[in-house]
Amino acid sequence: DFPQQLAELLRFLDDDFPDGHPYARIHAVPGPVQATSPGGVQSSHRPPVWLLGSSGFSARLAGALGLPFAFAHHFSAQNTVPALDLYRESFRPSAVLDEPYALIGVAALAADEEAEARRQVRAAALNMLRLRSGRPGLVPTPEEAEAYPWTEAESLFVESWNENVVHGTGQQVREGLDALQKRTGADELMLTANAHGPEVRVRSYELIADAYGLPGASS
Repeated sequence: DFPQQLAELLRFLDDDFPDGHPYARIHAVPGPVQATSPGGVQSSHRPPVWLLGSSGFSARLAGALGLPFAFAHHFSAQNTVPALDLYRESFRPSAVLDEPYALIGVAALAADEEAEARRQVRAAALNMLRLRSGRPGLVPTPEEAEAYPWTEAESLFVESWNENVVHGTGQQVREGLDALQKRTGADELMLTANAHGPEVRVRSYELIADAYGLPGASS
């Protein structure tokens, strides 16, 4: 029973099981108990709790509990707007939040040239195709993806998958992210760059940061 497990987790974090409860003498560390223990940390704060989901069930639960909600848009893009609407409709103010607060996880990949971004996301989509067909592994190189013997069905899957990956130059990605935020009303966007090699991912984040004018992005 996930709602019950979540309620227990929150009680562990707040150290507020009632007397007589089977867990009343079990204390999470770090946690509030340290502030009252000899030699313990005198300032202990509960970590922020977000509910992550990709369906209406988690959206409704996050709203009912007054928790911030993180939605896996990069896995379930077609459900993003309905889930966020449901979260906001279900929201009840809590000790954590007065108003609903939602984040969406977004697949985004920027490159210096638009064509290169397309090559990279196609390779990443091949990795997802393999994963979904029981062949998990590392993200292939763009060259490997170009040499792959695509079937028509596989090509259609990749095209459909990449429609929800914001990609292009840094400026193009910024425009895509801004449009997505406006369409969904998300309070935050969390970006994930799925590509072969860390240098490609780092460069992507640099270009996106530059497009938003973040200080020191490329330094």
